Amino acid sequence: MTIAIVDYGSGNLHSAAKAFARAGAGREVLVTSRADDIARAEHIVLPGVGAFGDCAAGLKALPGMIEALEENVIARGKPFLGTCVGMQLMAVRGLEHGSHEGLGWIEGEVRVIECEGQKWFGDLSLRVPHMGWNELSFPGPAHAIFAGIEAGAHAYFVHSYRFAAGDPALVLAEVDYGGPVTAAVGRDNMVGTQFHPEKSQSVGLALIANFLAWRP
Repeated sequence: MTIAIVDYGSGNLHSAAKAFARAGAGREVLVTSRADDIARAEHIVLPGVGAFGDCAAGLKALPGMIEALEENVIARGKPFLGTCVGMQLMAVRGLEHGSHEGLGWIEGEVRVIECEGQKWFGDLSLRVPHMGWNELSFPGPAHAIFAGIEAGAHAYFVHSYRFAAGDPALVLAEVDYGGPVTAAVGRDNMVGTQFHPEKSQSVGLALIANFLAWRP
């Protein structure tokens, strides 16, 4: 089994590859910018660090990559995981420094997190970016990628923009940060996490293992 991690210049690839290799139990982990490699992969991962527009432009600059993702994820139904900005790119558009077109796989848009200074989280005022550990909650039945991960488990976040899903039923997990903030979305064979599984220790490794075992 080959796990393809798309390299479009977004960074954070080394730690992501290590985490998938550790959870993958001997599966091949291929970090690639080649569209041809997507066709031979069984699982596809789209990471992302940085601004939405820059990441979207970097992905579109790879020859044939958007078409390969559409063919293998949408048409052929291969399991897909987007993380952080990789999840955000699943939206119709991102509103970070202008309006930028996303993949359009999940109805919704990516908007800035709005936290008022008067709101408090423990003894610390809420700030943007939302950075650090936060507790997951599940608004509906737990998705297969969260098998064995209980509500209240901590995951690691670094982001200033949030996924505002057009259909609340597609929100798989949330965190409380001055109100509910989307932590995971999904439909059909596609899931995305706003948090970084590769930085979320045992919770992240469990999620990756669940993803690799998932047969949508």
